[in-house]
Amino acid sequence: MADIIQLLPDNIANQIAAGEVIQRPASAVKELLENAADAGATEIRLFINDAGKAQVQVTDNGNGMSETDARMAFERHATSKIRNIEDLFRIKTMGFRGEALASIAAVAQVELKTRREEDELGTYIEIENSQVVKQEPCACAVGTSIIMKNLFFNVPARRNFLKSNAAEMRHIVDEFIRVAMAFPGIFFSLTSNGQEVFHLESGSLKQRIVQVLGASYNARLVSVNEETDYMNIYGFVGKPETARKTRGDQYFFVNSRFIRSAYLNHAVNSAFDEMIAKDSFPSYVLYIDLDPSQIDINVHPTKQEIKFEDEKIIYAFVQAAVKHALAQFSIAPSLDFTLNAEIQGLDAVSKPFTTDKKDAASSSNLFKTFTQKNQAHFIEGNEKSELKHWKEFYTPDQSTPQSPEGGGDMQSATHNAQQLQTTNYKPQTLTVLPDTTLLQLHNTYIIASTNSGFLLVHQQLAHERILYERYGMAAHGQQMATQQSLFPVTLELAGGDVALLTDLLPDLLSIGYQVEPFGNNSFVIQGIPADIFPGNEKNAIELLIEQFKHFSSDIKFSKREKLVRCLARQQAIKAGQSLTQKEMLVLVEELFTCSSPNVTPTGSPTYLEFKEDYLDRMFGR
Repeated sequence: MADIIQLLPDNIANQIAAGEVIQRPASAVKELLENAADAGATEIRLFINDAGKAQVQVTDNGNGMSETDARMAFERHATSKIRNIEDLFRIKTMGFRGEALASIAAVAQVELKTRREEDELGTYIEIENSQVVKQEPCACAVGTSIIMKNLFFNVPARRNFLKSNAAEMRHIVDEFIRVAMAFPGIFFSLTSNGQEVFHLESGSLKQRIVQVLGASYNARLVSVNEETDYMNIYGFVGKPETARKTRGDQYFFVNSRFIRSAYLNHAVNSAFDEMIAKDSFPSYVLYIDLDPSQIDINVHPTKQEIKFEDEKIIYAFVQAAVKHALAQFSIAPSLDFTLNAEIQGLDAVSKPFTTDKKDAASSSNLFKTFTQKNQAHFIEGNEKSELKHWKEFYTPDQSTPQSPEGGGDMQSATHNAQQLQTTNYKPQTLTVLPDTTLLQLHNTYIIASTNSGFLLVHQQLAHERILYERYGMAAHGQQMATQQSLFPVTLELAGGDVALLTDLLPDLLSIGYQVEPFGNNSFVIQGIPADIFPGNEKNAIELLIEQFKHFSSDIKFSKREKLVRCLARQQAIKAGQSLTQKEMLVLVEELFTCSSPNVTPTGSPTYLEFKEDYLDRMFGR
């Protein structure tokens, strides 16, 4: 029988290895940008065509390479940073594995131009499918320019797994931002299909953060800076009001390398304990510098996960540094022990507590019952006190028959009402009595009489169901009317949000939002749905983007479904809003024209039904 185990051809082995490093265009962008930073560049430019599927180009003014180095750079495991195993634990640069360029050359067509300052001519190399097609001298600027064309041209199955251009562009922007944040002293630019998306001048860390995340952060950042013998931590955290429902603006860098760490995220979140809502996440850009021998960065192909020698020490340092920064800037909550002038003027404060007053206080029955254990229920009222009759509120009147179910417990009533509503739900039998007056309770609930009892409608949840079905029909063909804005509003977004909103524009138009790109990360809101009051368009779109990102991890919903749910939740009237008789009547009527009037899209009940026979039982009738 013939031998069946064979060595893989080099080009196939390279393609398999490339799968670890290059999953999408953004993976190549990350590796090329990091190589440029390692080369000592002060200016790095990224050019993207067709969301990186057609072309990715990175040019830098760094050290450049010799002819031999340029050829060697595309060999697997070729690196200038590792000589022996000990070097692996002294790494202070970004790329060191020697796989990035080899992996890119295995799955794309690559062109390289590079020149060192001491050389008169540079080197031009063309590589396709890991094979050098052309190599010759060329005239070029000092530094390196790498062009990656037609990603996965030789692995069509993997190319089919790429997402839409807008989705792939979002990933590219994310990787670009992470590298740009790591090196604020380097100029970065990103140009997509001939249009400049980012132009980041070199400057301070705070300037880079504001350039990337937006001018709104300028006055809402708190400086973090702690230096110890073991490690240094510096950067900025956002004030509590910058907290969001998503983890979007959270960046950790260790020795200038972006990392993901749920453990360190928890350290920052715990420092914000009781200052932000439980379901919100603080914004931060934090840098940790420590001895490379204390970490292992070779635990993941993309190098975005690392291991610390002692995670608990790092956790404690991060938590303490953020807490200290918040306290230093008077943001952490504190107790005020000072008394205002009115309280200071009271007899109890201004006059001395004499022995007579002390004896009188300690001899009273009230003092005794509160200072002796288990005595509070023996409090006795005097003849003038209302406490004398307190038991009468809880002693059942013998003349009143009790409910067979134990006396009308409200929790039981609600539970039974929910059971009735879910088990005996018959929408065709529920009709609000004509010419009846609706009542609004706590500006949240609507009480409506029916032919068999009454309904308790939650106004916000009911309106959410109505809008969900209305927007759903619009998103699937029945386009909603748009009212043109007399004064169009300009909206400026951070780079990552620009790509997201661009992807949503066609779907937004179908439900009435006419938003158009205006260049330089700006959009103009030309129109809004006809049934929405103008004046809050900008906040509505910003909130929509934030809610959409909050939904993005849920793969069971399509993009259009997420958008419809976000808009329904956002535009629904809120609990606590006062409604007129007409508004309540329209709301209830529209609710019962819905296909599923009894629940919201998330499954919460929109109303509870209290039937007449159940009400009778509650009162023992």
